[in-house]
Amino acid sequence: MSARIWLLALATFVTGMAENITIGILPALVDGLDVPLGVAGQLTTVFSLAFAAAAPFSPLLTRRFPLRGLLCAALGLFAIFNLIAALAPGYGLLVAARIGMAATSALTCLTCTLMATRMVPDALRGRAIGVIFMGISGSLVLGVPVGMLLCDALGWRGVFIGLALLACAVLLLTWRALPALEGSERVAPRMYLQHLGNGRLLAAQLVSLLMIAGHFTVFAYLAPYALQVGQIPTQWLAAVFAAFGIAGVSGGYVGGWMADRLGANRAILITPLLYLASLLMLPLGAATPWLFLPMMMLWGCVSWMVSPVVQSYLASRGAQTFPAGMSLNLSAMHLGVGVGTAVGGLVITGASLTATPWAGALLTAVAAVLAAWSASTSKRDKPAFSEREMAQG
Repeated sequence: MSARIWLLALATFVTGMAENITIGILPALVDGLDVPLGVAGQLTTVFSLAFAAAAPFSPLLTRRFPLRGLLCAALGLFAIFNLIAALAPGYGLLVAARIGMAATSALTCLTCTLMATRMVPDALRGRAIGVIFMGISGSLVLGVPVGMLLCDALGWRGVFIGLALLACAVLLLTWRALPALEGSERVAPRMYLQHLGNGRLLAAQLVSLLMIAGHFTVFAYLAPYALQVGQIPTQWLAAVFAAFGIAGVSGGYVGGWMADRLGANRAILITPLLYLASLLMLPLGAATPWLFLPMMMLWGCVSWMVSPVVQSYLASRGAQTFPAGMSLNLSAMHLGVGVGTAVGGLVITGASLTATPWAGALLTAVAAVLAAWSASTSKRDKPAFSEREMAQG
């Protein structure tokens, strides 16, 4: 895969880290802003909701602006919002800065994915999308430990300064190394309605939402699950998250590779079934650390295969509406984060921590049914655009 694609993944990684980075620095934020823990915790929720809201509007900017310039502008604004966060005198301005970070992060993810699909031949499109989602998944998993390390060294304000500096470095590399692709994607409001009006494309979007929700039903509470159910020693916890992060990042590439090798239809059919199996295996490692760790890594890998698989499906099955569909898919992912976290919390409150994988499996089972229907064909299905037309923009 071209180094330019990896640079795009780096851009999504840097901006994506902002989402979960506040999770690991909550104690410092509570002390520094003089707010309750529950209030400080909403900084992550604000980011996720703002990302989900901004993503559908991002493609509207890709029609008139060159993609490289648009990406550089997004990175520059992301850096500015992080500097505002670092200088924020109180909670309110920090919330506003988080909304700005989320909007520019959504624009970065969408632009990088569009650029990646246009910089490689069709045969490598799935893997290119997979590399981009390695950056996205890696940021969601590794944002917490990175934030903790920066906070220990520089304080919570230094965390946001660090993100700003990283974004500026990527901006310079992007301007020098990436081609100046013209923003010729045809995006209009009707495309969103056309995309959502196609039942199979809508089902694919729900596959993403439900599988990410099934993932976060457990992942949002992975630390207590690993300690209490997996019987992982406390001193192993950092290593457990590192192992999970490696597995999750690799899953993005594996999903893209599978979409290229098997075809998007087969990949979207198989992935929920693999994920369901891995999730059901997770309780088997309970109270056995040496068994829990590999099962957890398998679950982490398969869980992040879904995004490139669904994106590849949307590109091949709904080419005409792909930019709109891709942005909606990014929204679906982040809505899935919120849904899964909420479901997991309800399950823990109403039942127990050990029941979270079963709740996630139920959501995934519904996703598998939708995936099977989405992958099927009927005489009434009409391809919205040919592959040749999509390649021509």
